[in-house]
Amino acid sequence: MRRIYPDIQDNPDIVQAYAYPEDRPWLRLNMVASVDGAAWLNGRSGPLSSKGDRRVFQTLRGLADVILAGAATVRKEGYGPVPPRDSWAEIREGRPEVPPIAVVTRSLSLDLDGELFTDAPSRTIVITCESAPQERRRLAAKYADLVVAGDDGVDMPLAVAALRERGLTRVLCEGGPRINAQLSACGQVDELCLTISPLLVGGGAARIQNGTPAQVGLRLGHVLEEDGVLFCKYTREQSDD
Repeated sequence: MRRIYPDIQDNPDIVQAYAYPEDRPWLRLNMVASVDGAAWLNGRSGPLSSKGDRRVFQTLRGLADVILAGAATVRKEGYGPVPPRDSWAEIREGRPEVPPIAVVTRSLSLDLDGELFTDAPSRTIVITCESAPQERRRLAAKYADLVVAGDDGVDMPLAVAALRERGLTRVLCEGGPRINAQLSACGQVDELCLTISPLLVGGGAARIQNGTPAQVGLRLGHVLEEDGVLFCKYTREQSDD
């Protein structure tokens, strides 16, 4: 892997390149897309990935305090517990050996008997709302840390605040597109890490944001490259207020 912006460097330090700011909470999105903007191929993001993308993906997980994902993404991508990795020992010093996964769901349509809830080294968090079925809420509370944020739907600022109250200030959101759009629309996104795969996909695949309109100015931080795949990091432009 090499860095091609802002300057050229071979074999950059990936951990350093994606280090979180030390002085404030931070929420980053991590997504992969084709060059024509598709967020998946045949319903899953995996076919758009590469060896380098998987390396960045694992680094971002290791750096995070918590991994945030929508229930649809958890189901489609077959999420399981985050496994411990020897390479994370230094970057996770003083923290649990793996970050928990926090699942955003309005309906609580989750497989609570799955490994994500029964065998996770760090207890899974479920974020839902008051309108979720009461019996499902009681059942989810047995298998996960239950957070109720919002009335008829999940209120994303409240959800993020609840994670931060638990000391989970470095939030990595892995989507999907609807969750990304909601976070952007309510001003919660600080950073976008976008892998651009050298594929043209076409068809009806969603973009990396799909749903709630948002206009968030971004500043390009770096571009890495490996095997024709680009790894771009953008940070939100700060207002003058």
